Amino acid sequence: MTSTSRRRAWSAAVAILGSVGVAFAQPAAPRDGREIYQAGCSACHGTDGTGAPRSSVGFDTRLPDFTKCSFTTSEPDADWLATIQLGGPARGLDPNMPAFGGSLSDAEIASVVRYLRGFCSSRAWPSGNLNLPRPLVTAKAFPENEAVLTTAVPTHETDRVDTQVEIERRLGARGQYELVVPFNVVKWPGGWNRGLGDISVGFKYAAFHSAAHGSMLSGSLETTFPTGKETEGLGNRLLVFEPSAIVSQALPLNGFVHGQIGMAFPANNDAALNEVFWRAAAGATFAQGRWGRIWSPMVELLGSRELEFGEPTHVDVAPELVVTLNRRQHVMASGGVRIPITVRSRGPTVMASLVWEWSQGSLLSGW
Repeated sequence: MTSTSRRRAWSAAVAILGSVGVAFAQPAAPRDGREIYQAGCSACHGTDGTGAPRSSVGFDTRLPDFTKCSFTTSEPDADWLATIQLGGPARGLDPNMPAFGGSLSDAEIASVVRYLRGFCSSRAWPSGNLNLPRPLVTAKAFPENEAVLTTAVPTHETDRVDTQVEIERRLGARGQYELVVPFNVVKWPGGWNRGLGDISVGFKYAAFHSAAHGSMLSGSLETTFPTGKETEGLGNRLLVFEPSAIVSQALPLNGFVHGQIGMAFPANNDAALNEVFWRAAAGATFAQGRWGRIWSPMVELLGSRELEFGEPTHVDVAPELVVTLNRRQHVMASGGVRIPITVRSRGPTVMASLVWEWSQGSLLSGW
C-alpha cells in the first residue's frame, strides 16, 4: 500500500469512527439500523450495500456486496455481530474493518445486522441462523457450499478403513447438489486392496424455512452407482436410490435438533432388499468466551431395517463433538463413536470428519 493509500485508509477509518462517535456521544433517542449504517458504515460499504469504490476507501481489499443474497444469508448472526463488535481480525478478515464495540451497544449492533441483511431483497433465501451444526451421519436441512472429508474405522474389523470426500454446492436460494466419492482400503484374500468405492450423487431442496420459528424442512434424493469393484471388496454392485425428508429445528439456549427419514431402493438386483432408515441428532452450541471457538456436542440415534420379515432392526447411538478450528469459523472438525445398541456383533465404529465451507474463503485463510 502506498503512503497515499495509507493516508486514505486512515482518513476513512477516522471518518467512520468520528461519525459514529459524534452520532452517539450525546444522549438521544435510540436510532434504528438504517440510521446507524448510513452514519457509520456507508463510507466503505456504500449507501446501497454494494461497497464504495476502491478509489474512495483508500485500500485494495474488495468489499462485500450485501445485496448478493448468497453472501448475506449464508451464516448465522453471531459471525456478523463478532465482526462489527471486534473488527475484521476477530474473524480472520481484513484489518481495515474497524471495531465498533466501543461506540455501539449490543442492541444497536444487532439492529445494524438486521438492516444490512435486508439488502437481500429476496425472501426465498433461508436465514443463516438456520445453518446449524452438521452431524456425522444425519443430514441437515440447510443447503451448503462445503467440502467434507470423513473417515470411518470399524473397531470390530481390523481389515478396512472407509474414507469419503463429499463436495456440496448450492443451487440458487434453496437447492444443493452433492458428489460423494469414497476411497476404501480393504484387507482381502491375497493382500490389501485400495481403490474407488461406490460413487453417489444427490440433490437437496429446502421446501420450507422460517427464521421466526427456527425451522427448516428439506427433501433429498441420493443415487449410488456401482463404481467400486465388488470382487475386491470395494463396492457392492448395487444401483441404489435413496429419497429422504430432513427437518432441522433451532431450540432455546443455542440447542438444535436434526431429523431424517428415508428409504433405500436397490434397482438392479431383485435379491437385494429395500431398506427404511431413520436418523436424529440433538445438541447445543457453546462459544469459547463470547466470540471465540465454537463447540457443539451432540448425540445421534441411528436406525435402519431391511423390509423383509424376520430381518433385525439396527439401532446405533453416536456421541460426538464438532469444533471450529479457525477464527473465521469456516473450517471445522468433528469426531465420535457409533455404538450399536442392537445387533452388537457389529461393534463400534470410530468416525472423524473435516469440514470446509469453501464459499467463506480458502482452506488456509482466516486462521
